[in-house]
Amino acid sequence: MNRIWNSIVGKLWATILLLVSFVLFIVTALLLEFFDNFHTRQAEETLTRESKTVGSIIIDHENESAMKLVVNDILNNGTHAMVVDDNGEVAYSFHEGVANVQSVEEKILSDKLFSERNDENSSKQMILPSLTEKGVSERYIVSATPLPNESEGYVVLYQSFEAIHDTTKWTTHIVLLSAFIAFILTTFFAFFLSTRITRPLRQMKEAAFELSKGNFDARIPVKQNDEIGQLSTAFNQMGRQLKYNVELIKQDKEQLSSILTSMTDAVITFNRDNTILLSNPQAEKVLQKWSFINQDSKELLPPEIIHMLEHAVMFAEEVDAELELGKRFFVVKISPLYSKNSIRGAVAVLRDMTEQHQLDKLRSDFIANVSHELRTPISMLQGYSEAILDGVPETAEENSEMVKIIHDESQRMGRLVTDLLDLARMESGHMRLYKSEMAVIPFLERMRNKFMQVAKDANVDLEVESNGSETLHLQADEDRIEQVFTNLIDNAIRHTPDGGGVKLSVEKYPKSVAISVIDTGSGIPEEDLPFVFERFYKADKARTRGKSGTGLGLAIAKNIAESHGGSISAKRGDKEGTIFTCMLPLE
Repeated sequence: MNRIWNSIVGKLWATILLLVSFVLFIVTALLLEFFDNFHTRQAEETLTRESKTVGSIIIDHENESAMKLVVNDILNNGTHAMVVDDNGEVAYSFHEGVANVQSVEEKILSDKLFSERNDENSSKQMILPSLTEKGVSERYIVSATPLPNESEGYVVLYQSFEAIHDTTKWTTHIVLLSAFIAFILTTFFAFFLSTRITRPLRQMKEAAFELSKGNFDARIPVKQNDEIGQLSTAFNQMGRQLKYNVELIKQDKEQLSSILTSMTDAVITFNRDNTILLSNPQAEKVLQKWSFINQDSKELLPPEIIHMLEHAVMFAEEVDAELELGKRFFVVKISPLYSKNSIRGAVAVLRDMTEQHQLDKLRSDFIANVSHELRTPISMLQGYSEAILDGVPETAEENSEMVKIIHDESQRMGRLVTDLLDLARMESGHMRLYKSEMAVIPFLERMRNKFMQVAKDANVDLEVESNGSETLHLQADEDRIEQVFTNLIDNAIRHTPDGGGVKLSVEKYPKSVAISVIDTGSGIPEEDLPFVFERFYKADKARTRGKSGTGLGLAIAKNIAESHGGSISAKRGDKEGTIFTCMLPLE
C-alpha cells in the first residue's frame, strides 16, 4: 500500500479523488440547501393556493356542515386551517381532532403580520407550540389569504415542517446516493485515467534504469502524439545520442589507452593531493621499483617528484628536470591539469635515460680503452722505428730484434682492429652464421688437443667430462663456436696456477646443452662478475690479460653465443676458480 501512495499513480489518483470529493461535497451541500428551500417555497405556494380554495369554499357553501366536510377533504395531512372574521376572532377552525389548538391559534393571531391584516396574501415561518405534545415547540409555515368577493375576514393555513421534512428526507437520500455513486465511479475512472496517463512515465522510468545500467538500446514505445508522446520521442532520441556519445568516449578512451600503453615513456596522472589517478604499464614498472627502494617510507613517490608536483600545482607552470632515482636516470616533465579555471592535478612524463647514460659511459670508456690499447703499440712502433732510423742498433742481431718487436706490435694492433670490426659486425646483426651439424664431444676433444701443449707448458691439467653425451649433436657454426671456446680455454689456462686444472664439462637439458669451462684459479671477484663480458673489461691483477690480449674476447664470445640463440655466463666455483658456461639450443 505504501508503494502505491508513494508512486505517481497513487498521488495522481489521490489528487483526483480529493478534488472530486471536495466538489461533490460542495455540490451535495448546495443541492440539499436548494431542495430544502425549494420544498419550503413549494409548501408556501401550496398553502397559499389551498387557502384561496378554502376561502372560496367557505363563501360558496351556505351549508356549514357540507363546507367543513369539503374543507377537511381538501386539506392535506398535517395541514390545519382557521377562518378569522373582521373582528380578529376565529370563526371556523379545521384541526381534525387536535386538542392543543387554542394556544397555537392565539400565537398566530398575536403576530403582527396576521393581527393587522390587509388585502394581500402573506406567509411566514413561525415557531409555534406543538399540536400533539405539550411544552414542545415546532416550526410551522403559516399562510393567510383574504376571503374572496370582498368578504370581511381571511383564511389562515399552517403546516408543520415535519411534513416538509418527509419529502426532504427522500430527496436528501437520492442526492447522497447519487453522490456516493459518483464517488465510486470517480474512483474507478480516476485510477484508470491515472494508470493510463502514468504508464508512459513508468515505461520511461524503467528505460531510465536500463540506461543507468549501461543498456543504451532501451526504447519507449510511442503510441500517442500528445506531450507525453513527444516526451517519449525525446527520451528515445536522448538514448540514441547518449549511446553515440558513450561510443565516442569509449573509442577515445581506448585510443588514449593504446597510446599510453604503447609509449616507451612512463605517464602518470596525479590528483591535487598527489594521489595517482592513471598510469601506463611503463609507469607501473617504475612505481614498483620506487616502492621497493622506498619500502621503509610511507611515501610511494620519491621526495624529488613530490616537490616538483607541489611546485607545478602551486605555481601553475611546467617543471622539468633530470634526476637520479634509485641508481637510474630519468628526465621528468610535469605539467598542471586544468578543470576550467582551476588546477585539478598534474601529469608527469618520465623518460628512463639509464640506458642512454650507460651507452654514453660505454662510448667514453670504449674510446678511452681503445686509445689506451693503441697508445702502447703505437709508442713502441714509433720508438723502435726512430731508433732504427737513427742507427741505434749496432749489430744485425739488435736490428733484427727491434724489427721483430715492431712486427709483433703491428700484429697486436691488427688483432685489435680485427676484433673491433668483428664485434661491431656482431652487434649490428650483420654477422653471418654457417650452421651445420656439430658433434659436441669430438669438438671438445679437438679443442683439448689444440691447447694440450699450451697446458703442458703451463703445468695445467686439461680434461673433457662428457657426462654421457657422447652422441650429442648441435646445429651451429663450428668455426664461431671454436672462437668462443678458444678464448675461454686460453683465459682459463693463463689464469690457472701451476699444478691446477681446467675441465671442459657437458650437461644436457631438454631443450639446450650447457658446455662449461671450469678452472681452479683464484677466481673473478664476485662484484666484477656482472661486467666481465663488457669491452676491455679489467678485473684485479690476478685476472689481467697478457700483453697479447685485446680485452674484447669475452664480449665477442657473448655475441656469438647470443647469435646462436643461446647465452653465456660466469660464476665463481664452489671452492675456487671460475666457471664459464655457454648455453646453446638443441633445436
